[in-house]
Amino acid sequence: MSNTNKKRPATKLVPVPSTNIIPERDINKSPILEARHLGIDFGGLTAVDDFNMAIGRTEIAGLIGPNGAGKTTVFNLLTKVYHPTRGSILMDGRDTAGKSTIQVSHMGIARTFQNIRLFRELTVLDNVLIGLHHEMDYRLPGAIFRLPTFWRGERIAKERARELLSIFDMQDMASHQAGSLPYGAQRRLEIVRALATGPSLLLLDEPAAGMNPSETAELMENIVKIRDTFKIAIMLIEHDMNLVMGICEGICVLNFGRIIAKGTPDDIQANPAVIEAYLGKKED
Repeated sequence: MSNTNKKRPATKLVPVPSTNIIPERDINKSPILEARHLGIDFGGLTAVDDFNMAIGRTEIAGLIGPNGAGKTTVFNLLTKVYHPTRGSILMDGRDTAGKSTIQVSHMGIARTFQNIRLFRELTVLDNVLIGLHHEMDYRLPGAIFRLPTFWRGERIAKERARELLSIFDMQDMASHQAGSLPYGAQRRLEIVRALATGPSLLLLDEPAAGMNPSETAELMENIVKIRDTFKIAIMLIEHDMNLVMGICEGICVLNFGRIIAKGTPDDIQANPAVIEAYLGKKED
């Protein structure tokens, strides 16, 4: 795995109750998310087993591993696309057992997907407005009869949508059809729409997939900008090791559904089990 040329700020990781670690600056606040002994079976196949991880409230965390290691399955468990066979997930200290995908979204988890999921026929602005539905404060009669409260809510939502698009300098694309955007811009739009839901934890599933080096470098800067601006936690799955090692503070490595290493980027790069998982075991 290669190192990034960009120097990342040093972060000290400290233990929290259980086997987890979070950035030292977040130690006086409970983790925004904690997974405890999480596991799921599909028939006779164990896809994820004994997954333990905490994410600090302002942490940029990475979840990496070879293809098929179970990374997206973990995201699906955290967002309740799948319900775990065992273990628990605490979001802001609250157990998510029995919650639906919509309910955990309301609790503060937003995500993007490996395969971009936009409303391709709608405009860029409308895609973001869909994410802002929770901020609309007018009632059904106001919408039906187009009362002043409706127009005021629409104006405020559109202003907010353009403000979010400006994070990626996309405000001038507001009237463009989402499906007509270049691939990298569609990726960025999906992140903006996720941010529109007002999350405390943003899950990014391979955000740099399909991006060129210049776009990836810009994405790295924007992920840090998002964390610093919104004071939220971000967890990402990514195969671009320059990106992961450049911005992630704590990294968790999965292989065959189990954690094989946790620590800082320097810890992970020097870990023999991680090197073996990616490169194979060196023959004697």
